[in-house]
Amino acid sequence: MLYFFLIVQSFFITTNPATIWQTNFEEAKRVASEQNKKILMVFSGSDWCAPCIKLKKKILTTEEFQAFEKENLVVLYLDFPQRKKNRLSKELTKHNEALAEQYNRSGRFPNILLMDNTGKVLKNLKYEGQSPSDFIKEVEVSL
Repeated sequence: MLYFFLIVQSFFITTNPATIWQTNFEEAKRVASEQNKKILMVFSGSDWCAPCIKLKKKILTTEEFQAFEKENLVVLYLDFPQRKKNRLSKELTKHNEALAEQYNRSGRFPNILLMDNTGKVLKNLKYEGQSPSDFIKEVEVSL
């Protein structure tokens, strides 16, 4: 049953990248490699971190960014919710925590990393309330 769910989730994620992002690092690397794209790894606290909520609302879910993402990026969205109703599965929590240990030791939220398709960090990006256009320009410099 779990295997079926992962296959369905993987299919939906890769066929509808404008609204759903990758949540598995290995899958993100595979898709990025197949599509010759970079990975945008986003550490987010979706239900407690105000800048994370703003990043998602004012950048990641905008039409402008989604069009750019579709052509250039695989977004790996690593969430760390605190509210009980938003809790992730144990497996996904473990996965995200392991990546945080490796790529976000400072515990900064949001933490946004641009990576190549092997997982090598190319640039650490910051969200400081900039427009989608300005954020895209920051990403484009390292593509």
